[in-house]
Amino acid sequence: MDVDENDELVSVLPIHYSEALSPNLHIHQFPLLTRPLQAPPSATLSGKRINARIKHKSRRIEIHVPIDTRPEVYNVEKSKHFGAGRLEDDREKNQERIDKTREDEDPRISEVRLRSEEIPRRGAHILGIVRDGKLHLHPVQEMHQFRPTLTYLDILSRKNRRSMGVGSDSDSDDGPPPDPDEVAPVPVAKKEKKAANDAKEVHVSARKSEDQGGQSGLSSVRREMLQIMRAEEDEKWEDVQFCDVTTDQSVVAFESVFSQSDEILETSTDISTFLKSINGL
Repeated sequence: MDVDENDELVSVLPIHYSEALSPNLHIHQFPLLTRPLQAPPSATLSGKRINARIKHKSRRIEIHVPIDTRPEVYNVEKSKHFGAGRLEDDREKNQERIDKTREDEDPRISEVRLRSEEIPRRGAHILGIVRDGKLHLHPVQEMHQFRPTLTYLDILSRKNRRSMGVGSDSDSDDGPPPDPDEVAPVPVAKKEKKAANDAKEVHVSARKSEDQGGQSGLSSVRREMLQIMRAEEDEKWEDVQFCDVTTDQSVVAFESVFSQSDEILETSTDISTFLKSINGL
């Protein structure tokens, strides 16, 4: 924000600082969000609601928003195709949900899944809201960016490649991709086949590797990343209740952001002490 020396002081706002929600205040950012996150009217009329689940240790959140299934905007055949890919993706990641659909029915895409990615923060973040001539400040504990999860498309792409004869199962069993931090091994020239009469006796001994999980040859950073990903996939989802802006719980939570205390705080330091505490000045 640029401040001009000729700018006039418009108003003075008293500051109210509250930690009533700490450490439970998160900021969630949704893609292309210009209105509150709500289910389509057609889905609401059919009894569908927004669901949510969380992995506490991994600090991962998922929000499932029902989609509009009206015939003019919903393709049933494509929903079955994508639904089969999502079902297989859930089974591979051990996160299959128990739906109310019958076993003889084809799975369909009936919801958009938004998964969070925690945004790294540098220093403290403060949420500020101006209300009734007062500036209310509140510390922010976590910040999450939500994006649609389309990993089921990778499953469908892999199946299409197999059906077209592109690649093979042996190609997918070569382990993780090479580590860019490590020096590439020198290619070994293929030896010519010797005649049958040149056969020799060879003794081979096997030794157990110290690395576990078939991760030998990986750098420590890459190995740690793989372990974090594996731990996140193994952690179970826990269902949580989603309260939109029309619920009483949402209204109560919003009102708790504003401090109700009128206590006046007095500083015990002067401006010179504050400036001296800033590094680089």
